[in-house]
Amino acid sequence: MFSALLDAARNSPFKAPFSQAQCDAGEQQRTIQAASTKEVEFGSNEFFGLCALGGILSCGLTHTAVVPLDLVKCRLQVDAAKYKNLFHGFKVTVAEEGARGLAKGWAPTFFGYSAQGAFKFGLYEVFKIQYANMIGEENAYLYRTWVYLGASASAEFFADIALSPLEAAKVKIQTTPGYANNMRQAMPKMMGEEGIAAFYKGLVPLWCRQIPYTMMKFACFERTVELLYKHVVPKPRADCSKGEQLVVTFAAGYIAGVFCAVVSHPADVVVSKLNQAKGSSAIDVAKKLGFMGMWHGLMPRIIMIGTLTALQWFIYDGVKVALNIPRPPPPEMPESLKKKLGVE
Repeated sequence: MFSALLDAARNSPFKAPFSQAQCDAGEQQRTIQAASTKEVEFGSNEFFGLCALGGILSCGLTHTAVVPLDLVKCRLQVDAAKYKNLFHGFKVTVAEEGARGLAKGWAPTFFGYSAQGAFKFGLYEVFKIQYANMIGEENAYLYRTWVYLGASASAEFFADIALSPLEAAKVKIQTTPGYANNMRQAMPKMMGEEGIAAFYKGLVPLWCRQIPYTMMKFACFERTVELLYKHVVPKPRADCSKGEQLVVTFAAGYIAGVFCAVVSHPADVVVSKLNQAKGSSAIDVAKKLGFMGMWHGLMPRIIMIGTLTALQWFIYDGVKVALNIPRPPPPEMPESLKKKLGVE
C-alpha cells in the first residue's frame, strides 16, 4: 500500500520538474560534488521523513520561544479581571512569580508541539500528494485550494491526538495557581485525579481550534505565495535567490497567521478554560463565557500566531533548502487544461 503511495507521489501534479546535473564520466570531482548536493527524491520515504523533521523544528522551537506570550494570553482568557491586558498580564506575572514564572509550561510546549509538527507537516505532504493524485492533474490544479484544505485537516486530526496530553498539562501549569511547577509534577497528578481522561478531555475543542487554524494556515499560505509571486514579486520565482524566496515565505506565513488567529480564537479560549475547570464540558464553558467572552486575548494571540506562523514556514522552508528537499514552485495550469480552455 505504501509503495503505491510513493509511486503516486513521484507522479504528483504538485511535483515540479527538477533539473539534474549531467557530469562526464571522467570528471570525478564534479561527480563527487553533484552527489554531495543531490536533491532528495520527491515522494520518497526520506522526503516524508525529512518533512516531518522540518515540522518538529518549526513547531517545537517557535512555540517554545513564545511561551511567555502564550502564558499571559492563557491567563487573560481564564481570568480577565486579574490580567486586564497584555502588558498588565506580564507585570502581574513577574511581580508574583519573578521572571522565571514567564517560562512556566515550556517543557510540555516543546515536546507537545514538536510531536504535533511532525504529524502536521509530514502528513500534510502525504495527504496533499495523495488527494491530488486521486482527483487527477487537471482537477488538482482547478481545485487546489480544496486539496490544501483537505490535506491539512487530515494531517491536523492526527497531530492533535499527539498534542492533546501535553497541551492539557501545559494549560494546567500555566493557569491553575499552585497546581504544579513543571511537567514532571503535573502529568502524574492529573493522572491520579482524573485518569487518562484528563489528557484527552480537551481533544474535541482542540480539534475545533487546531483544524480550522491549520486549514487556514496551509491553504492561505499556499495561495498567498502564489499571489505574491504573481502580483508583488517583480521577477519569476525561478529567478529569485533562495534568500529572496525565504522572504516571500515569511511574508506569506505572517499573512496566513493573522487569519489563523481570528478563525481559531474562540475555540482556543474554550480549551484554556476547559483545562482549568475540572468537570466542565466544552459546551458548559462556551455557555458560561458567552460570545464576547470567547474573544478575550485576541490581540496578543494575533501577534503571537502571526509571528509564530511566519517563523514556522520560514524554518520549514529553510530546512528544505538546507537538506536539499524538493520545493516545488506554485502549481501551473497543466498543458492539457490550457488546450481545453484555449489559454496561451
